Amino acid sequence: MNPATFNFPVISEIVAGAWVENTVRGDPTLEPAAIAAARRLVERGAVAISSSCGFFIRHQPAVAAAVKVPVALSSLILLPALLRQLPPAAKIALLTYDSICCNNDLLGVSPSERARIVIAGVEGGEFWHNALKRPPRPTELDVVEKDVTASLARIRSAHPDIAAILLECARFPLVAPAIRRAAKLPVYDITHLCRMMLTSIT
Repeated sequence: MNPATFNFPVISEIVAGAWVENTVRGDPTLEPAAIAAARRLVERGAVAISSSCGFFIRHQPAVAAAVKVPVALSSLILLPALLRQLPPAAKIALLTYDSICCNNDLLGVSPSERARIVIAGVEGGEFWHNALKRPPRPTELDVVEKDVTASLARIRSAHPDIAAILLECARFPLVAPAIRRAAKLPVYDITHLCRMMLTSIT
C-alpha cells in the first residue's frame, strides 16, 4: 500500500472478516468475501489485483476465476519458477509470517521440488504478536528487520546450500534491501510479481 512502491495508482478494498489470525490459519469462509472485494476493485477500475497477505494464496483460484483481470494474491506463486532458475541441488529459503501455517499445499510444487524449499517464520516475535492484535498494532521497521534477519540466520545455519530467498509476508518487502545486503543472495517478494503484472498490461 506504500504509494512509492509502484509507478502506478493503487486502490484498496477490505476483505470482510479477514484478520491476520483467521487469514493465516486458512478460514474457508473468507473466500466469498475475497471474491466480493476483488469484484469491487474491478468495478472501481482495477486492472490487476494482489493482496496484503501471502496466505491469500488459498483463494487464488477462486478470485482469479471471478474477475477478468490478472490476479496474483501471493508471492508463493513465484516458487515453481524460482526453483527452475537455480541449480538442481540449490535450495530456496521461504521466509514467512508463520511457518507452522505455511503448509505444503500452499506451495504449488511437486514432492521432489518441496525438498528444495526450507521454511522459516517469525512466529513468536514482536511483529508476529503485534499483527495478531485486533486491530493490528504497528511495528517499527527495525523490529521487523530484526525478526526476519534472525529467522534467516537460523535457517541458513542449517541449510548452507540456500541460493535464493522468497519473502511470503507482504510486510517483508520493506526490509528486503537489508536482507539482500546481509545475505548476498537474490531476494524476491510480492512486489516483483505485481510489477510483472503491471508491466504486462501497461
